Order: sequence, then C-alpha cells, then structure tokens
Amino acid sequence: MSDAGSELWRGGPAVGRLALGGAPFGGLYESMSGEQVAAVVDTAWTAGVRYFDTAPRYGNGVSETLIGNALRSKPRAELVLSTKVGWQLTDGTPVADFTADGIRRSLDQSLQRLGLDRVDIVYLHDPDEYRAQALDEAYPALRALREEGVVRAIGLGVNWPALPAWFVQRADLDLVLLAGRYTLLDRSAEEELLPLCLERGVAVVAAAVFNSGILADPSPGARFDYRPAAPEVLARAQRLQAICQRFETELPAAALQFPLQHPAVTTVLVGAATPAEITANSYWMNKPVPPTLWAELAAVSALRT
Repeated sequence: MSDAGSELWRGGPAVGRLALGGAPFGGLYESMSGEQVAAVVDTAWTAGVRYFDTAPRYGNGVSETLIGNALRSKPRAELVLSTKVGWQLTDGTPVADFTADGIRRSLDQSLQRLGLDRVDIVYLHDPDEYRAQALDEAYPALRALREEGVVRAIGLGVNWPALPAWFVQRADLDLVLLAGRYTLLDRSAEEELLPLCLERGVAVVAAAVFNSGILADPSPGARFDYRPAAPEVLARAQRLQAICQRFETELPAAALQFPLQHPAVTTVLVGAATPAEITANSYWMNKPVPPTLWAELAAVSALRT
C-alpha cells in the first residue's frame, strides 16, 4: 500500500505520495462507463490512494458524477476529495465565472453532481485571463468558505507556474495544483513557484507528471502536452529512458517520483483509465530508485523544452 505519512497541506490530513486525477473519467481520450470508473477507483483505494481530484470541466460534469458514484461506498472520513470552481456549466458548456456568487453556485452544482455534502479542497481552475477578478472576487469567496468550515482548504489549479507565483504572493492559499510543469521534461516551476511555495507554506500537488504519456513510453508518436511530441522532445525523453535503463530503473518510476524530490511537493496526482494503469503507477511510485540516478538525469531534465 502507498505510504500515508505526509500532510497534503500544512495542518491537513496525511495522504500517500500517489493521488488519482479524474480527467480521464470525463472522457479525456475516450468515454468511460460508471463501472469502469468504479473499477479504477476501487483499485486505487486498494493501493492506498486516498486523495481524489475532479472538476466540472472534465467532461462537462461527467467526471464529477462518476467519481461521486464510485466514492460513495468509501468511508468519507478516510478520503480527501477536491474539485474546482471558476467555470460553471451553462447548458452543458463551460462558461468562465469568477464572481463571488459564481463561485458558490459552481460549488453547489458540483456537490449535486458528486452526490456528497462536502468536498475537502476547492481550487480556482485556470483563471489565466481572469486573474484580477479571481483575486478580487473569487478568492475572497473561497476564503469565506474556508472560514465557515464549508471546505477545509483552498488553492489554485493551473497549467503554468507564473500565475500561481503571482497569486501566492497576494493570497493565503493552502495548495497549488500544477500540471505538467515540474517533470523530467519541464522543470520551469522550480525557478520561482516552488521556492515561493516552500517559503509561504503552500503545498504543491504535482500533476501530469508523464507530460501526456511521453514519460511513460517515449516511443515514436508519443504525446507531449496533449499533442504529438516534437522530435527534439522525443529525443530528450529517450535519453532520459536510456539513463534510467543503465540504473535498472523504469522511466515511469523516475517520472513519478521525481517531483517528490522537492520539499514543496507533497503528492503526485495522475489520471488512470484502467485498473492496470493504477496498479502500474502504484508499483512505479513504490519501487526504490537509486539516489544517484537523480544526478544523472539532472543535466537532461534541466534542458528547456
């Protein structure tokens, strides 16, 4: 089972190093049935996963509905669940709304889809073009929800490090969920965001650590950031794989465990569409990696993509 000794955020519950993301449940690459999602969640639970994340934008509410159904049989006190606000579903279409009223409406809608009375964490979801409104209106609404005890923690869920660095300097956040920007192929978060989060006591959840699959299997045709990888990116991933092989370590194991080498990162969140993927991720996360491997990977992983 996955270890459960690290606080997810300062003063928060202890969770393991591996968390489950719900983007695939919303049909990221192909649609999934309720039975398929339940099988993935059950396998993750057996592997010790206790933190689960979803969002209204994942399949226009489908992910929330399916993950809510799958978690209903689990002891609520033993799990941590997060969702996101800032994009409401209007007639099935995501519409940006970072107003205070919009934040509360979005959370209410999410709770209805989840079929639960509360979530533990709420993230502002991709407020890139709405940063001023997110700070002036959405953030105070989340802060009030935290003070009222409606949610336990608040944060920002984003794809690029500059915005959360700006936000952390101006707001009292518990967490930042960052996708794809602290990986063996893209370490841009370590320049400003990670040191800042460490200084301010803001936990970082590292997501998309395979960069859309290329760090799980750097074969020709592999995706990087949801599109076919450029030849130079594929070549870098293959160099990383060759170094891992010299240390008798699989590249996915190094990719999963790499973010946890930074003290600001408290858990790694990955999606899964099948029970086999969860089983593999749990195996890779818990497989010992030679400490000397990180130094060997550093020169290649520090290159700019």
